[in-house]
Amino acid sequence: MSPSTPPPPGFYVPAVLFFTEDEELDIPAIKAHVLRLAQGHVTGILVQGSNGEAQHISHEERKITIQTTRQTLDENGFQNVLVIAGTGGQSTRETKKLNVDAKEAGASHALILTPSTWKPLLTKESITKFYREVRLLLLSLFFISPIVADASSIPIMVYNFAVVTAGLDLDSDTIATLGEHPNIVGTKLSCGHLGKLTRLCTTPSLPPSQFATFIGRSDSFLPAVALKSAGGIMALVNVAPKAHRRLLDLWEVGRYDEARDVQRLLSHGDSIAAKCGGIGFIKALVSKEFGYGNGTVRGPLVASSVDKLQGRDKELMDELIALEKSLP
Repeated sequence: MSPSTPPPPGFYVPAVLFFTEDEELDIPAIKAHVLRLAQGHVTGILVQGSNGEAQHISHEERKITIQTTRQTLDENGFQNVLVIAGTGGQSTRETKKLNVDAKEAGASHALILTPSTWKPLLTKESITKFYREVRLLLLSLFFISPIVADASSIPIMVYNFAVVTAGLDLDSDTIATLGEHPNIVGTKLSCGHLGKLTRLCTTPSLPPSQFATFIGRSDSFLPAVALKSAGGIMALVNVAPKAHRRLLDLWEVGRYDEARDVQRLLSHGDSIAAKCGGIGFIKALVSKEFGYGNGTVRGPLVASSVDKLQGRDKELMDELIALEKSLP
């Protein structure tokens, strides 16, 4: 197998998915969101990441949202904006099928979340033992193995997010070993661990041309950029894509203090969005500020409201929104 190509450096958005009030796909709102993100200069859009409620939608809905995203980009002159699909399932068989579906629907890469159903069987000790003694067996337990990678028709990336995988957290050594497979081309570190990111970015066997390491949190975006990572795939980009692009542009021309000031807003915004309701809050805020969609989520997620913004948090989020709306 010849080596696959990783996504290019930049900043990506794990797009939220809009529903009507009766929880059906809101196609007009999805299209409006994709278009605003593209106009905000994103490098690519991750469809069905954790923020896209992948676990709450059917296989058919997954294909529809990938197709809708790709078509919206193409029809509006954004052919160069990548579409990455979240394809993690709880079985190897399902993950393979989702990879095929993603390619057919127009995705260029797949991002695979670590499965978590059998966490009690995957202690640190047992993982270490299986990895050393039965390499292929260990890797297949994580679904991001050569078994899945060989079967995948598109390049795949390792998605590390212990919050949604019952606490399973891949270390940098494990990810680096997985990255040696020619069809595993990157990782999204939603753990936000800068030490892990640094180790992966400086592993000689993982040059940037073969493996892209992305941070998964806006509050760590500038440090990740300074460490010469591939960039970020971050939830707050749903709210402020242009602000993230502004940070990159400022850093690239050496205006470091101004870049740090944008990072100040991104760091506060990340924290505020999380404590005000996460996915539901992001949807509600986008709907209020940009005029499409609503805050509907599928259970067991709980809807949120912009009314939760109070005091200093409201001042900071208002400042971020004002910056976003001021940028071309």
